Amino acid sequence: MQPDEPTGQTTNERISSYALTGFHLLEHGLLIIIAVLTLGAVAREVNTVIITQVVTLADILQMFLYTEVISMIGVFYTGRGSASPFVYPIFIAITALARLIVLQGKDMKPENILFEAGSILLLSVAVAIILRSRKEFGS
Repeated sequence: MQPDEPTGQTTNERISSYALTGFHLLEHGLLIIIAVLTLGAVAREVNTVIITQVVTLADILQMFLYTEVISMIGVFYTGRGSASPFVYPIFIAITALARLIVLQGKDMKPENILFEAGSILLLSVAVAIILRSRKEFGS
């Protein structure tokens, strides 16, 4: 395909560039929406704690989940680190599973607790592999 005169880009390259720009704008817009919704959930949680004047372990663990979501948004928005976008959702899953075990452990069957603990171990190994491969291969 012949390049266009003013820019030196082919029509397909320009279309690809516009599409990529559109996807980046869509991604950033969705990240902003997720951040606003997360901050709204944090405000609701804090309001509940203030009204009831009781802070439970569930409240604290939920705040950790919100913090990790905000951290993940920051990583995705700024594009820091190639492995980080994969690692943060895994951290959130680990925290959510730990929260489930802590809050529902008494009522759960022992084998289910073991399965969930095994899931945490598996996710932790996945994080270690991702971070180690990033360090060794420089990706």
